[in-house]
Amino acid sequence: MLGFQGRRYLITGVLNEDSIAWHTARALQEAGAEILLTGFGRARRITEMAASGLPRPPEVLELDVTRPEDFAGLAKELGERWSGVDGVLHAVAAAPQEALSGNFLTTPAESAGFALRTAAVSLHSLATTLAPLLSADGRRGSVVGLDFDASGAWAGYDWMGVSKAALGAVCRYLAMYLGPSGIRVNLVAAGPVETVAGQAISTFDRIAGRWEAEAPLGWDRTDPGAVVGPVLFLLSDLAATVSGEILHADGGMHAVRMGTGPAFAEEAALRTGGSPAAEEGGR
Repeated sequence: MLGFQGRRYLITGVLNEDSIAWHTARALQEAGAEILLTGFGRARRITEMAASGLPRPPEVLELDVTRPEDFAGLAKELGERWSGVDGVLHAVAAAPQEALSGNFLTTPAESAGFALRTAAVSLHSLATTLAPLLSADGRRGSVVGLDFDASGAWAGYDWMGVSKAALGAVCRYLAMYLGPSGIRVNLVAAGPVETVAGQAISTFDRIAGRWEAEAPLGWDRTDPGAVVGPVLFLLSDLAATVSGEILHADGGMHAVRMGTGPAFAEEAALRTGGSPAAEEGGR
């Protein structure tokens, strides 16, 4: 039903086998798609090592999202390899340590700008640069970005949180302007996953611990594969009418304020178990 056989996708942000991007790449290959990855500088060798662990090791193309010339080079190389691109996963974000972990008030403007550029502006650059390929030959391509809930402030997330809020706005504007070309742009707001990016946040354990204790559906910070399904949905034709959306894949945590917690979960289990005593006490 997802229809990935023979389609072509570009995946950014693969650093190791613990990344959501890597698991998405594997799932696409297993579904019959052809993929290419991106990397840059010395880190490109790390991406190539991760690529070797995929079912069919793909090539890694150069893309440093802080270099405008790299986007032009990427589009040129993709155009020479493929007649068009069916979808793109944007899984790129970075911020200097002085923009994270409680340094919000003292973060230099240059560092804040770097975070915004890599995490949010790069989605605009990627989508607009590849728009001709995403709409080539009647394609209705899909751009999907990885996000984290930015409806509130998270201690320690700081300028990356601001950047994720900007990412949501960029997504909506891209959906509006690229929609007439048939291109869809959406985000998946994942719960906290133990990735290279997550390790840079000093409060990651506190945030992830709350998720694991209180998300209505539960949460496992060690399972990046749990987010792949929603990403595949948005990349597929099943989401042909969906654009400008932020799909939460976070165990339901975005929908609650206090979370469930152990006491709530125990009471709910008693209620759904149909115990007469529980039913009587609940009236």
